Amino acid sequence: MGDKLLTLEEWANANYASPPGIKTLQRWARERKIYPPPEKHGKEYKVQPGARYLDPTTPIRSLPSSPTPASKPRLADRI
Repeated sequence: MGDKLLTLEEWANANYASPPGIKTLQRWARERKIYPPPEKHGKEYKVQPGARYLDPTTPIRSLPSSPTPASKPRLADRI
């Protein structure tokens, strides 16, 4: 982790044309809506430059599940 940590305000200014207020940024940090999560250093949060806001309304893309082989009978069929 050789990256220099940024304050929430520095991170917001680098990632948003119109950055959210400091209270909103602090709430996002407390609620773990920024990934990787910010670290609290004294009275302020520090965040990695490549961190991203996680929108709680967007579903997480899951990995495709492995297809079940057709030769394996289902439990209901075996009973």
